[in-house]
Amino acid sequence: MDTIIGPDFPKKVIPLLDAARKNIDIVSYDWRWYADRPGHAVQQLNVAIVRAVQRGVVVRAVLNAREFVPFLQIVGVKARNLADRRTLHAKLILIDGATAVIGSHNLTSNAFAVNIEASVVVDIPEGNTRLQEFFNNLYGL
Repeated sequence: MDTIIGPDFPKKVIPLLDAARKNIDIVSYDWRWYADRPGHAVQQLNVAIVRAVQRGVVVRAVLNAREFVPFLQIVGVKARNLADRRTLHAKLILIDGATAVIGSHNLTSNAFAVNIEASVVVDIPEGNTRLQEFFNNLYGL
């Protein structure tokens, strides 16, 4: 287990995204795109997602933020909103079914630089499919 506190999120998670070979599944309450700020930590994470798509990694996302889904779809992320009236407040990134990033970080400037946030990176034990089932259920599979 690796602990991520506050602004450490991008430097811990971007290498995991860059190492993904098959799939990345993301659940997030909020996610932003900072096209005019390419050096911004969130935008660097966004670019890592784009790199993953470009090398053939299947990236899917379920978001609460409706306005962000079209941005993700343009870059090849299979993004959608939760088909439910409840608020999607979970934050989860699954990488190749083997690694999970779970915690409080949204993918926003405030989460990376202002808010008090904590997340963890954990290895998913072989055969444990609960988190993947959770994602698949939210995604509508």
